[in-house]
Amino acid sequence: MRSGNPALNANTFLDASSGRVVGAGDSVMTINGTVNKTAFLLILVLVTAMYTWSLYTGPESMPAIMPLILVGAIGGFIVALVTIFKKTWAPATAPIYALLEGLFVGGISVMFEAKFPGIVMQAVGLTFGTLAALLMAYRSGLIRATENFKLGVVAATGGIALLYLANIVMGFFGHSIGFIHDNGLLGIGFSAVVVVVAALNLVLDFDFIEAGAEAGAPKYMEWFGAFGLVVTLVWLYIEILRLLSKLQSRN
Repeated sequence: MRSGNPALNANTFLDASSGRVVGAGDSVMTINGTVNKTAFLLILVLVTAMYTWSLYTGPESMPAIMPLILVGAIGGFIVALVTIFKKTWAPATAPIYALLEGLFVGGISVMFEAKFPGIVMQAVGLTFGTLAALLMAYRSGLIRATENFKLGVVAATGGIALLYLANIVMGFFGHSIGFIHDNGLLGIGFSAVVVVVAALNLVLDFDFIEAGAEAGAPKYMEWFGAFGLVVTLVWLYIEILRLLSKLQSRN
């Protein structure tokens, strides 16, 4: 089993020492339980995002919002790493991640909304519309997470991650990879590809969570599976925002 989501990898449901599925015979992971926990985490993201959003009263309020964006981004990244390496902590760390990520998402949303009014609702609608469409396609068998499909998405996700990392490193020296931020055809095409790759990661996440439930993974993996799905949804939402902003800036 593979997933482009770094939170969900081939060994997620296996005991590191024996290679066997853990939790069999105990309280086990279910798809419904994972869905419920995903909904709970999304509510937490929404709560803190709305808090950050409520602080915006105009450009003069951005200095008060920026620290929350940084706390959310850095804190969320650290907690995400802890969750990935300590899966058993997911029942505690996943909600913390959601709250921190909400601060980041709310702040970023404010910045985009201030420049392009109405863009946030469009991005939210497209994000959850994509989630619903891909879930229906997956459940109906229209899209199947074959090994070649998984390998392709994982490779594309890794390539995008390396490109973003290179851009961050170049930023320290006053340079950047132009098309990542450019609103020209190349920049728009790049953002469109990233949105598609992020969306396809949802299919891999669905497959991985279903496989975990079928394998009888331990109950705490519901939190871990929900955490992984929220990671992908936040990434998809941010990339849709970026794509829409590029399109609207051309008008």
